[in-house]
Amino acid sequence: MSGIMLNLDFNGSSHDRRQMKPAGNAKHKRFVKRRRHLERRGLLNKKQNTDNFHKEGHRNNQWHKQNKREDNSKAGAVLPKFSSAQCELSMKSSHSVQANHGNCAAETDKESIVPSCSTFCRESTSALQRVVPSLGNPQKYIALDCEMVGTGPKGHCSELARCSIVTYDGNVIYDKFIKPVNLVTDYRTRWSGIRKRDLYKATPFKQAQREILKILSGKVVVGHDVQNDFKVLHYSHPECLTRDTSRMPLLNQKAGLSEDRTASLKILTKLLFNKDIQVGKKGHSSVEDAKATMELYKLVELEWERTVASKSGH
Repeated sequence: MSGIMLNLDFNGSSHDRRQMKPAGNAKHKRFVKRRRHLERRGLLNKKQNTDNFHKEGHRNNQWHKQNKREDNSKAGAVLPKFSSAQCELSMKSSHSVQANHGNCAAETDKESIVPSCSTFCRESTSALQRVVPSLGNPQKYIALDCEMVGTGPKGHCSELARCSIVTYDGNVIYDKFIKPVNLVTDYRTRWSGIRKRDLYKATPFKQAQREILKILSGKVVVGHDVQNDFKVLHYSHPECLTRDTSRMPLLNQKAGLSEDRTASLKILTKLLFNKDIQVGKKGHSSVEDAKATMELYKLVELEWERTVASKSGH
């Protein structure tokens, strides 16, 4: 009896602990088992992914809104917004400039044939300031003479048939027969010196006009009753660069003629140089007439240019 020992626990704590542990383990196992079951069916992942999607989407929306505000602020600094009225005004201004540009181009083409005297004189102010010193600048001066024929009914209309241009020293730089635009009805050979055969291979008027006006541009043009020559060229040369020997009183004075008289080139040349021109039945020579006109101009050049300079205020 004494060798037997009994270990009795009446508190039941050991028993409870043994019972609770398996119970706790079983609950945990059931939880794990159910979770794995839900995961296999995809229910747990779907819920979590949905939550994550909404959370992530919300964060993305916030990020995009913030970046958009930042982009607008930056873009506003570089590319400012304009109102529709400002844009319309800009468009109108652009069209206005283009229209004006087109108009300026048309006027330029027109003035290249018929330049305005006031415009040309303003551009030639520096040249006029050198008018008297230009006595040593003979390249600035040329003499022009044209011969005409008659077109239309009874040849009443005058058209260009020959043009000659000489330099200050009398050198011929242009001399061509020119084919009129209209049919010639009177060659006026007695005065013009033009014959029918002279116009067979003559230069067309438009071509000759371009060539002649290119030479006249920027030059002091000397001529006798030169406005008639300009008329058949369909051209108007600046008055400040024109020297008409038929309208120079000083020449009449030197020739002993009345100042208000319009003397012919033939008479002035005879009286002042004792030289005969425009003689014979062959008619006039535009080269001879151009040279005679330049000689008349040179005779009174100093006084004439001083007068022009004083009138121009230079």
